[in-house]
Order: sequence, then C-alpha cells, then structure tokens
Amino acid sequence: MGTIGVDTCLIWGVVGLLLAIFGSACDPSADAPFVPRPDAPVSPWSAYGGDEGGQRHSPLSEITRDNVSRLAIAWEYHTGDLSDGTGDIPSTSAFQATPIMVDQTLYFCTPFNRVIALDPETGQERWTYDPRTDLSGQYANQLVCRGVSSWLDADRPAGSVCRRRIFTATNDARLIALDAATGTPCADFGDQGVVDLNPGVGDIQWRGEYQVTSPPAVAHDLVIVGSAVADNVRVNPPSGVVRAWDARTGALRWSWDLAPPDFVPSPDNTGSAGYALGTPNVWAPMSVDTRRDLVFVPTGNPSPDYFRGDSNLDYYGSAVVALRASTGQVVWHYQTVHRDLWDFDVPAQPALVNLRRDGHAVPALVQATKMGFVFVLQRETGQPLFEIEERPVPQGRVPGERLSPTQPFPLKPPPLVGLDLRPEQAWGLTRLDRVVCRDKLKALRWEGMYTPPSREGTLMYPGNAGGSNWGSVAFDPERQLLVANTQDMPFMVRLFAAEDYERERAAHPGVEIAPQRGMPYGLHREVPLSPLGLPCNPPPWGSLAAVDLASGELRWQEPLGIAQLGPLTLEGLPNAGGPLVTGSGLIFIGATFDNSLRAFDLETGEEVWRADLPAGGQATPMTYRARTGGKQYIVIAAGGYGRVDLPGNLGDALVAFALE
Repeated sequence: MGTIGVDTCLIWGVVGLLLAIFGSACDPSADAPFVPRPDAPVSPWSAYGGDEGGQRHSPLSEITRDNVSRLAIAWEYHTGDLSDGTGDIPSTSAFQATPIMVDQTLYFCTPFNRVIALDPETGQERWTYDPRTDLSGQYANQLVCRGVSSWLDADRPAGSVCRRRIFTATNDARLIALDAATGTPCADFGDQGVVDLNPGVGDIQWRGEYQVTSPPAVAHDLVIVGSAVADNVRVNPPSGVVRAWDARTGALRWSWDLAPPDFVPSPDNTGSAGYALGTPNVWAPMSVDTRRDLVFVPTGNPSPDYFRGDSNLDYYGSAVVALRASTGQVVWHYQTVHRDLWDFDVPAQPALVNLRRDGHAVPALVQATKMGFVFVLQRETGQPLFEIEERPVPQGRVPGERLSPTQPFPLKPPPLVGLDLRPEQAWGLTRLDRVVCRDKLKALRWEGMYTPPSREGTLMYPGNAGGSNWGSVAFDPERQLLVANTQDMPFMVRLFAAEDYERERAAHPGVEIAPQRGMPYGLHREVPLSPLGLPCNPPPWGSLAAVDLASGELRWQEPLGIAQLGPLTLEGLPNAGGPLVTGSGLIFIGATFDNSLRAFDLETGEEVWRADLPAGGQATPMTYRARTGGKQYIVIAAGGYGRVDLPGNLGDALVAFALE
C-alpha cells in the first residue's frame, strides 16, 4: 500500500554520507556558444509522463552523444518549500515533481502543494498559487506532490478564463482547478475551485492518514484521482476508492470501489458513502488511452500489508486494472501478485506503448513492479504478450493466515533484480561485516521468493522498496527499447503478538514497528545491515537497464551511481526517481543519492555525461522546446528524498540544463 520504508532511508543516508565525505564532482566541459536551428519546432511535455500514456519519451534530438558535454545549467528556481521534519512542520518534504510544459509555460507543484508557473526559457516566475495545505499533519508518505495535470476546455473561446485548467491534488486530499494563465481558482469548479476528497471515504483518524501524492489523470472531460493511505496501522483505514470528477463543474461522475465483486458491506467495513474500508488504494500515477476510452490503474494491496487473516479484499490488489474512462466500469484486470503479503503493491505508472510484431502495431501496456518483474500485456484485453508462468511458492503460514499456492513469473523480460540471497553470499567491507551479515541472513526464514512473513523473521528479497518504484520506466518507440532503473536490497519482516507493540517499539528504536491494529500481529520491518550500515547483499544496489521489447531480451544492464570510499569504488547506489529518453538516443536520469544528473547512451548503456545538482535528484527529469527556434531544455527537481539525513541532500531547486 505504501512507497518506501523507513529503513531503506537509513541505508540511503549511510551511503549518502559516505558520498558526501569521499565523493568527487564532475565538471562538464564548455565549448563555443550553441545556436539552435531557427526552424526547430516547439515540443511540449504535456503530461506527468510526457504523454497521457507515460512513455517518458521526447522526439527532441538537439542534445546528442557528441555535444552532451556542453550541457550547462541555464537557470535555477528555488521554491522555499522544504521541511526536515522539525519545528512547526512534523513531516519531511520530498520535492519529487516532474513539471509539465504546455502553452509556453512550465507548471509544477511543491511538497507544500503550492503550484508555480514559470517562463520555461528563463525560469522567471509568472504566478504562484498557495492552497494553504495543512502542514501540521503527520503525513504517512511525507509531504510530496509529484506533478500537476492540464485540461483544455475546447467549448470555451480562446482567451477566456479557465479555458486551460491546471489540476492539482493536495496532501490533505483536495482537488483544485486553476486558471492556467493566472493561477486563480476556477470558480465554477466545486466550491470556488476546490473539491474536498475527504468526505465519504471513512473515518480519517489523523490528518495525513489519507492523502494524494500523484498528479490527477485526465480523460475526456473527467479528472480522475486515487489516494495514498497510511500502511500497517489498522484493519479499516479509509477506502482506496478511485473517483472521477467533471472537469468543468467538479461534480462526481463515477466512483470505482476496489472491493471484490462479491463484497458484502456491513457498518464496520464501509464508509458513509458506501465505499469499502481497507481496500487496495491507488497512490501511483494512472495512464490514459483516450482513443480507446480506457484509464489504467496500478493498485496497492489491502490493509494491513503483512497479515490479513480471512480478509477477502485482495481481488483487485497488487494489479493493473483497465477501467472504461467514461464510466469507471472494469474492462479487465491482471494481478501481478496473488494474496500480496509483502507490500509488493504496483508502484509505477503503466507505460502505454505500441510494439511492432509481424509488421503490425500491437497496443501494449508495460507494468514495472517492485519485484523487478516487467509485465507486458495487450492493452485492450490484458492478455500477456510474453509468457507468464504460475509457479508454486513457499507455504507455511502463521496461524489464521491464507496464502496463495502460486505466483506469476514472467518468462520474458528477465527479472531486473536478484531473486535469491543465501547466507554464503553475505557481503561487507570488512570480515566482521561479512560475518555479521551472514549470521543475520542465516537467522531469517528463506525458502525462495515469496517466503511468507513469520514470527521468527522472514527475508524479503527483493524488498518492498523495489525493484522499480514510482519513477516508472521510459520507452523509445523507434528502437523498441524499454529503460528501467531498479534497486536491489533485501528487507526483513517479523510478526509479533499485537499486545507486544509498545514493548517492541521500546526495544527497537529507529526501526519500523507498526501495530496492524485489528489483527493478531504487529510488524517489525527493516533492512539487514552490516555494522558499517551497508546492505548485507553484494552491490550493485542500483542499476539501469534496457530491455528489447521486440524480443523480450535484456539489451544491457549497468550499475547506476558511484560512491568513492577512499581507494574503494562502489558502483550501483539506491535510487528513487525515473528515466527520460530522447529522440537522439540519450537517457537522462537523476535518482541516485550522489546528487547527480546523468546521461547514458541508450544503445550501449555507457555513461556519457554527469553534472552535479544542488541537492538530491530524487525525481524524474523532463524535456521540451518552448518556441520555434528555441533551445532544448532538460529540467529536474533537485529536492532530495526527505527521509535521508545527510548534508546536501534536502533542497528546493528546479534546475534547467541547456547546451551552451
């Protein structure tokens, strides 16, 4: 149901601190001034993922392997919106936004949900809008806003107020429509521009238990939103309902309750609007196929994550679901994990791509997952385009739990992370590290992937942070290559008697201890670490890969990020964010905790450029050309992850690069 665990943040912080001590900067070389072609066409970035289908691809080819060394910072904008979780703002901030660029204006949101419009060539501020989000809440998923959306009301004459609307959703769960030209709320939408998403979803016990972190999806004249719900706290948290609102009026047009088709409501498991409580939710971005009238929804698992007893709410859990965009009716769904008890919710925006097969274009959907599996499905039917095998998985449950006897394993593409970790593979910088890690792994239950949670402690590998996460993937339609960044780290989960919750918290300070109220077991979750605070599995802990979707084969895979620890080089760092692919065959990606933006050759995986960022680039970059004859810009939010406690990671900068 959630994103990335607190203990992952601990290891990122340790690796980042080593980088801060030993890391070296990269200073791109400069050359004679670059002059773009006068007829170079405008190229927008109209949606969070570049297009409504989330390909994260731009046809722009001005920046090439040959001239990428001439990229330099063109402008830098600071929002001022950041929090380290102290003082009057108890939640940390994470500036993970990917801007959009439409109508020669750059739009994005800050972690405090301010919406900002900039001149895309100079970074000069045009307007700001402050929704006055309640920052005093304890936000389960930090203070984060990953993007805004745009909609054009073609029925209104050019130049009229709110013809172009910017939609944003807030951490305190409001949907807001703004006039794109001025930032003024659209008075005809909801209550003076605002729809409150909180009523009807159930009893929200604290501000921050229910929030929205992803940009709304826009289909036809509808704006569609899901939610992020706090993990592992209680059995009946707010509903994960997905709702569509009229883009003009803010009226509710449809709602999709993620309860199973045979769900029987009762007063203790439904909210005031009749939506089931504790269902899977949809916190990651959705994708839209307007021509086919489809919206594609990546779902989380029901609550709580690691024990659910006789709950039957898993039917739509950890799945990708195709809904009829105009009505919200389910067209098909494909479950990537059955009876998910590992927090392997689907974390990434589905990528809608066209594959070339036998001379024909096949509409496909590519779903990246936390397990490192990539599911490639026919977009109209949900049928696999590469074979997926149901394999037996470990059994042996704690009393009262139900398990699935099998899980789906794609035969192609291959897994992008490791699937097996044995005590003899324990890693460390010193002999003591290796011995301690070996003993930690030996003490955990491990019978292979999908070993169920246990009282003695179970190794989760891959861990619930990914594999892939919310940064999703990028796709080059000409080369038919899919690009994915992944991380490769184990987790440990242990169930304890619910009545021991306070005792467990006292015994394990700084570790994730969750109550799972309403169930007989609480949760202990952490990353197995060496005495030096590094993961017990061998590096690389982060990689970048290209997959040929014509054949399903891995084209290449390279470590992503470098830490120089004195004479020792560690390649492959934990990462959060996503890739961008351009028409010239370059991949741009930040994501790693060495505060860098990198460019890679799409064909070979070779790193061809790197530049320092003013803070962590835990976001997904985008690119555009704002006017005919203008330059191509690469833009990334450099704001850090928020939970990583090291000097220089937390920031508030939006940084634009262009050729000098």
